[in-house]
Amino acid sequence: MRWLSYRVMRWLGWEIAGELPDVPKMVIVGAPHTSNWDFFLFLGTIHHFDIKVNFLGKASLFRWPFGAMFRKVGGIPVHRSRSGGMVGQVKAAFDAAQRMILVVAPEGTRKAAPHWKSGFVEIAAGAAVPVVIAGVDGANRVLTVSPPFDASGDRTYFMDQVRQFLSDKDGLRAEGKGPVRLEDEPVSS
Repeated sequence: MRWLSYRVMRWLGWEIAGELPDVPKMVIVGAPHTSNWDFFLFLGTIHHFDIKVNFLGKASLFRWPFGAMFRKVGGIPVHRSRSGGMVGQVKAAFDAAQRMILVVAPEGTRKAAPHWKSGFVEIAAGAAVPVVIAGVDGANRVLTVSPPFDASGDRTYFMDQVRQFLSDKDGLRAEGKGPVRLEDEPVSS
C-alpha cells in the first residue's frame, strides 16, 4: 500500500521536499490536515523515506480481531482512563524504544479547527525529541519536510516557528485549514 501510494503521488505530480533529520526518535506533525486523501500522502511519504512510524489510537481499536494488525503497522494504544494520561503513556513508549517516529495530526479533524491539540508538544518536550513538520501544499503539489524544531523551550517561540513554516501551505482543501495555534495561546487578530 505504501509503494502504491507513493507511485500514485508521483503520477499525480507530487514532490517531496526536504529531508528527515538523522535521529532515532522524533515526532512528525502532518499539517494542515484537510482531507481524507492526506492518508495516502502519509503512506507515500513514509515509503519515500523508507521509515517505520507509529501512530496513536484509542485502546478499544487494539482488541481482537484488529488489534494485532494495528500494532504491526505501528499503532500505540492509548488508555484514556489510566493515570498519567495519554502524554505519559506515549512518553513511556518513547523512553522504552531505541527508535521511534510518532506521526500526529494535531488538528484532530479534517475541518478547520479553532486550535491544535497540544499533546504533541508535551510529548516531544517530555521525551526530549525534535518535532518535524510535514507541510502539505496542495496548490503546488509539494509535501515539504521542515528542519527539526525543539519543543522543550519557549512554547510561543516554538509555535511561531511552526506557523512560519506552514504560512504558505494550505493543505489539499484550503477551506479546511484552521489557525495554527494551541488552545492556550491567545487568538491573534
